[in-house]
Amino acid sequence: MAVQNPPLEMLPSNIPLPPKFENVEDERSYLKKKLSVAFRIFGKFGFSEGVAGHITVRDPKHQDHFWVNPFGLSFNQIKPSDLLLVNHAGDVVEGKLPVNRAAFAIHSQIHAARPDVVAAAHAHSVYGKSFSVLGQELAPITQDACAFYKDHALFDDYSGIVNELEEGKRIAKALGDGKAAILQNHGLLTVGHSIDEAAWWYITMERSCQAQLLAMQTGQKLIEIDHETAMKTRAELGFPLAGYFQFQPMWQDMMATLDF
Repeated sequence: MAVQNPPLEMLPSNIPLPPKFENVEDERSYLKKKLSVAFRIFGKFGFSEGVAGHITVRDPKHQDHFWVNPFGLSFNQIKPSDLLLVNHAGDVVEGKLPVNRAAFAIHSQIHAARPDVVAAAHAHSVYGKSFSVLGQELAPITQDACAFYKDHALFDDYSGIVNELEEGKRIAKALGDGKAAILQNHGLLTVGHSIDEAAWWYITMERSCQAQLLAMQTGQKLIEIDHETAMKTRAELGFPLAGYFQFQPMWQDMMATLDF
């Protein structure tokens, strides 16, 4: 992605890093648990909208397969055993419930276009879809918004529900090598090298949209952070491991309430 991790020696020595695994089965089990928890967190934040919304994670062995939530299952109820394994032909390889066709159309093309992307998140959250109708990128008006400065795209080619692979390809092309995209008249999309990162970028982007919308309601001129400072701030909090780290308190809180 556009923003790279700093050298590890520049980070605190005790910062938690993504775990390493001895075999693919353990890694897959961990990813499915982490994905299920990410859905629970999205549900807690009210990001669900009927049957809309999906988070995917690339399978650690079959790189052209991804795990995703079943169509029509509440974010607040998802368990690891509910998740679907879907290949890039749209076939459900593992799982009993149907897959959301929009999830397949969008995520299959993002995973295909971006080998570096492990996870991707999309939902119809209130502030993200409200901001999307403005047809503009986030402005660097807060420290948090600077994480996305010059590292997100605007996809302004809405043509209805995403059921066709060609639209998924256009979204992936618009995303480029960035961490996020605003899908005009639709909502937000974020990606990451981990589920943690993709989920955190989504959460903080949603809140940044909320902050900008609230600031705009005052009718006052928005004071943007200057380019040099915004780039410096992005380098300090917009890199992949920072996104991973920011998600950990939410992961800890949710795991304390679950029995899987």
